Amino acid sequence: MQRCIDACMESHRSCEQTMSYCLQQGGKHVDMAMMGALMDCSDITRICADMMMRQSPMAMEMARMCAQVATRCAEECMTMSSDATMKRCAEKCKACADACKAMAAMPA
Repeated sequence: MQRCIDACMESHRSCEQTMSYCLQQGGKHVDMAMMGALMDCSDITRICADMMMRQSPMAMEMARMCAQVATRCAEECMTMSSDATMKRCAEKCKACADACKAMAAMPA
């Protein structure tokens, strides 16, 4: 569980930093689909980590949803994979999605 919590928090931080970066860059970096994916991922990864830390009975369900949102964010970020910041965010979100999928598959 700790690996999943850590991956969620890394993804959260990366999404927050990437949103700030995108706003500073302007232009194609401020795409509404991209920003929406980053905002969704930032929020759900933090909430998922919080729920796991307090051992919520809904944590596994949240991990499944978090995996979907993080995967979507990683895919959005990879559309700009030539940008190092976007690529790093995609990698953090992919790692989070993988950890959440593994967590959700564990027996309760």
